[in-house]
Parts: sequence; C-alpha cells; structure tokens
Amino acid sequence: MNSLVDIVLFGVVGAVMLAALLGLMLLTTGRSQGPGLRAVFGVASTVLLVAVPALAAAEALGAGQGFAMALATAFGVEVIIFAANLALMPAVVRRAAAAQGVTGPLPSPFSPVPLIGGLVSCALLALVGTGIAALVP
Repeated sequence: MNSLVDIVLFGVVGAVMLAALLGLMLLTTGRSQGPGLRAVFGVASTVLLVAVPALAAAEALGAGQGFAMALATAFGVEVIIFAANLALMPAVVRRAAAAQGVTGPLPSPFSPVPLIGGLVSCALLALVGTGIAALVP
C-alpha cells in the first residue's frame, strides 16, 4: 500500500482504540480503584502506542520502502493518535478533577510545552516501533 494510506489507516485505527481506552478510563474515574487499574490502563496505552505504529512500519518495510520511509509512516501514525489524545484529554482531565473535588482553572493541553513534549514522544515511540518492525521478520 501507499505510505499515506498506511498512515491514515493505522492512524485512524490507533485513534479509535485510544478513544475506546480513554472512554473506559472515564467510566472508571471516581470509582474506588487501586493502583492496579491505573497500571492496566498505562500498560494498555503503551502497548497501543508502540504496536500500532510498529504494524504500520512493518507494512512499509514489507513493501520495500526502506527504514526512513517506515519511520516516517510510524511517526505519522503516532501524530494522528496524539491528536486524538489531545482532543479527548480535556474531558478526562475535567472528569478526574471533578472526582477529586478540584475546582478552578485546569491546565490546558494546548500550551507549547505539552505539544512539543508530545511530538518528541511521538518521534521516540515511532523510532521504537520502527526498530521493532525492523527486527521482527
């Protein structure tokens, strides 16, 4: 397939999976939960953020596009997933703050530091995913 098609396809799949995971987090927010449930969500998020771009990179590598194009494909997928996370995160933050009784203004995820940090994280996760895709035949 074409790299742009791979980016859109895997990016949308990853974004939908992340939205489902955030929806589950919203459902469990405010209920009595221990650190075990948060750890499960953290592990699931990490697996999602590595596996979906790795699959996109494996598709690009399988098509003979080379490591650089596979890395660009994985990065594009990560950016789409990150954008979905940015769009949904304010609802999660508001719900968590309400469950903890926090009032007042909440931090904005659209300030430069979280955006730059998110893009750096996308690049690192894309590199990890592409490395995994290159190592696994």
